[in-house]
Amino acid sequence: MENVTNRPEATPSEVAAASRRSFLRVAGAAAVTGGLLSACSNADQTSVTPSGARAAGPTVALPTGDVGILAFAYVLEQLEAAFYEMILAKPYPNMSSTDKQLWADIGGHEIIHRALFKAAVGSAVPDLTFNFSSIDFNNRADVLIHAEAFEKTGVGAYNGAGKYIKNADYLTLAGKIVSVETRHHSIIRELQYPHSDAFAGPSIVTSDTGLHLAYEPTFVLPIAQKYINETLDASALVSSLA
Repeated sequence: MENVTNRPEATPSEVAAASRRSFLRVAGAAAVTGGLLSACSNADQTSVTPSGARAAGPTVALPTGDVGILAFAYVLEQLEAAFYEMILAKPYPNMSSTDKQLWADIGGHEIIHRALFKAAVGSAVPDLTFNFSSIDFNNRADVLIHAEAFEKTGVGAYNGAGKYIKNADYLTLAGKIVSVETRHHSIIRELQYPHSDAFAGPSIVTSDTGLHLAYEPTFVLPIAQKYINETLDASALVSSLA
């Protein structure tokens, strides 16, 4: 067996290059075969227990630059994936087959996104733990409210962070992911307020530009922190974006 302890220490540039190759390789496989969803659908659904609560965790410092932005996105994708896993683990009373399929479809997308960013950032961000005790998973309306909030925040986060990404490949993939997140947000808004303009109304799309709202990481992270046991430290990331 190879003695990995004798490997020379990789330089930061080598680590970044390997991370990028891994990210793009996994992303390409997912786009071409769709195999990542089936591979992750069971193995990756272990981060949430039916209680939805875990013990407090340590501080997680987000790195700087492009890797920091990917780590920021990874935090959000972990949160969203865990939330949808909880919905299916604790289905509300009389959940229709249509609702169940919807949550499974959206959750499946988030599991893929989570795996993509995990491949990109490696050990920069650990598997996080969550506390969803403030959400009533027995109440469909409450589930919809939180699903809409998570998706709206996620789309705004991608829109706000996109301008900081310097690597063109990362930016392209982030653009593809946010287009899926926007679809999630639209269908959830339609379920909340059927036959209205809620899916793309003025509270979602700005009336002066016709663009979705954009949120800075400093706005998004405190929202996510409410459900994450680990303490997120984004000071280095924010400083690198100035």
